[in-house]
Amino acid sequence: MPHVLTKRADFLAANRGLRNARAGFVLLTRPNGGKGVRYGITVTKKIGNAVVRNRMKRRFRELLRAALPERGLPDHDHVLIGRAGGVERDFDTLAAELQTALQRAAEGKGDPRRGRRLARGNRGQSTAA
Repeated sequence: MPHVLTKRADFLAANRGLRNARAGFVLLTRPNGGKGVRYGITVTKKIGNAVVRNRMKRRFRELLRAALPERGLPDHDHVLIGRAGGVERDFDTLAAELQTALQRAAEGKGDPRRGRRLARGNRGQSTAA
């Protein structure tokens, strides 16, 4: 059974790893130096209220419990970040998307990184001085 990530530093480290974005979630994977298969789930307040966020986390937890023992990358951290459309998506669709994301991660393929977003007060201003 995979272990659960609880420390913020582990989540931040995973963010520097491979990124695979899907319609309902973003999967981050990163080698963890021989600590086994571990997973974490993040759902921000932008997604909805606590009821919605907890439902999404329960669905993600079940998806990961089913997929990681067979298809998880050995000695890697796996972090699922919830996206706005994820809670309404069909469970089987999410499972298929997770399989695809895990397969791409196993092949070493990831999506390109987005540029850093500016804080709300700095949007529209040039960063050059």
